[in-house]
Amino acid sequence: MISFENAYKKVLDHSQNYGNEAVSLNNATGRVLAENIVADRDFPPYDRSTKDGIAINFKAFEKGQVEYSIQGTLAAGAPQSKLNDSYDCLEIMTGAVLPENTDTVIMYEHIAIKDGKATVIKPPILGQNIHYQGGDEKKGAVVLHKNRKITAAEVGVLASVGKSEVLVKKLPKITLISTGNELVDVHETPLPHQIRKSNMHTLTSALKEEGILPSSLHLLDEKHKIEQSLEIALKENDVLLLSGGVSKGKYDFIPDALQALGVQKVFHRVLQRPGKPFWFGVHKELGTVVFSFPGNPASTFANYTIYFKDWFNKTLGLPIPKIDVILKEDINIGGDLTRFIRAEAGIKNGKLYAKIIHGNGSGDLTSLVKSNGFIKLAPKTTPYKAGDLVPFIAARSIL
Repeated sequence: MISFENAYKKVLDHSQNYGNEAVSLNNATGRVLAENIVADRDFPPYDRSTKDGIAINFKAFEKGQVEYSIQGTLAAGAPQSKLNDSYDCLEIMTGAVLPENTDTVIMYEHIAIKDGKATVIKPPILGQNIHYQGGDEKKGAVVLHKNRKITAAEVGVLASVGKSEVLVKKLPKITLISTGNELVDVHETPLPHQIRKSNMHTLTSALKEEGILPSSLHLLDEKHKIEQSLEIALKENDVLLLSGGVSKGKYDFIPDALQALGVQKVFHRVLQRPGKPFWFGVHKELGTVVFSFPGNPASTFANYTIYFKDWFNKTLGLPIPKIDVILKEDINIGGDLTRFIRAEAGIKNGKLYAKIIHGNGSGDLTSLVKSNGFIKLAPKTTPYKAGDLVPFIAARSIL
């Protein structure tokens, strides 16, 4: 059995690179950029008006001109025009190209228009209400760096530079595998000695949030059939996420089956709670990464959140979030296990606090709904006190 810190490091040391692929802009949301995006022209590409109003030559105003004949009207999307007489003006709409021989825009609220003439009622400042060419970015500047998750904001930038296709990091192909004779499908009515499958649905939902639609497989506790199914799954996938069959029971066949199929064990059993029987390994030739979690719902969910999500982020080149929270109550853990305790983190008076959610062991699935993550408490002989700052691993949004 190894320490949590050692196990966590070994998992991250086995992060992978699955290469890149091009996807359409409409399918890029949630993916991770695999290329730097550069501006194909200045941003904005021309001097543009930021207000509806009139465009003038400021020198005319400096010379005392306050009434201007309106030469014409400019709409956004029209080619650049020119103010022929510096003592006239042009009406201009927001987003329109600033005409030649003008350098200042006065919004409608600061002028009065009558009989084709505009009279200034509030003195302007030279250059006001103009978004200058290249004011945001110059042509050739990096506007988005690779290893960045694409959200709606990034999609807007990608569209503005003409990226109809985007190079992104490939996602691993994943199969979820549950084991156990006691499990029945969700739509079935379980007998007294049975329970409905939940871990596979939990993990499927979690992976969908990462943009992955996994396949799933359920194995009965029959050693030969387990080996046959695992052999196929190892060949067809980049990652296997297993739930159940890794403890010390007589029907826990997974560790021996994986070893027989050429999966090199990196570790088995971690000094932590929940999730102590966690088994992790990599196939020697295929490179398939195997996360084999204990079957209790809280153990599966905790290990997925603590290990897999950070492995996944590192694999895609994303930063691994680090969050600390303030304990709201004393807690004494004792022993030599790193504890991951369900908690609800929230902001109060500008600080992030964590309220412990008291559950009923590794099989308590309902308490996970009340929490939004886990506080991490390293082994300690003295109690943790209210007000102590401790690490927090978010399982969902804390806001």
